[in-house]
Amino acid sequence: MVQTIQAKEISLIELEMLFQLQRVEDPQFFYEWQRDLPELTEWQRQLLDQIKAGYFNLLKKPPLQELPINLAVVSPLLFTGQFYLSPFDLRAEKNVEISAEDEEKSVIVKGNLDTLVLKDKLWVMVIESKQAKFSVEAGLAQILAYMLDHPNPNNSCYGMITNGGSFLFVKLLKGKSLQYATSDLFGINNQKNNLYDVLKILKHLIELAISFNFR
Repeated sequence: MVQTIQAKEISLIELEMLFQLQRVEDPQFFYEWQRDLPELTEWQRQLLDQIKAGYFNLLKKPPLQELPINLAVVSPLLFTGQFYLSPFDLRAEKNVEISAEDEEKSVIVKGNLDTLVLKDKLWVMVIESKQAKFSVEAGLAQILAYMLDHPNPNNSCYGMITNGGSFLFVKLLKGKSLQYATSDLFGINNQKNNLYDVLKILKHLIELAISFNFR
């Protein structure tokens, strides 16, 4: 028997059971979001301040849906990081499909990811926008399902979930077992503009992903 599940509907416990996916609590497993982060230019800081101001302007007229979040936060963030320029290749709405089998049934997980930053057609970064009324943790199972479709089984894969106001980074490592971990939660509502940290981490993780692809 074959069962098909949409990625946006799968739960974290289902994903962990189907693919023997393990959460790692050791901070050394996902150290990349804390170390060797690049500096930002003054131009980038100014743009990030404008993105923060734009987000608060959107909050004045709820509900804040996924498309406005992409237009007001995610797309400007990618522009500020210069991910629209070579050597990156920005794609949207890519179809993904993963499958798992046991003695009784075969399960297929399908979905469309929102934004994918690629280099030479190799997976670098997934960004999954969720509606502002949902916490970013609500999208963790969905983004992990997408990341499991990463074509290179020997390299780490990184992702980011955002609902516009909060950001969470994810690391998935394929090997003898599937392991994942998450970063701290970064929020626009903090007095400090956490978008500075978000862009630094995003740039660093993408640089690491590119270096993995060329090893």
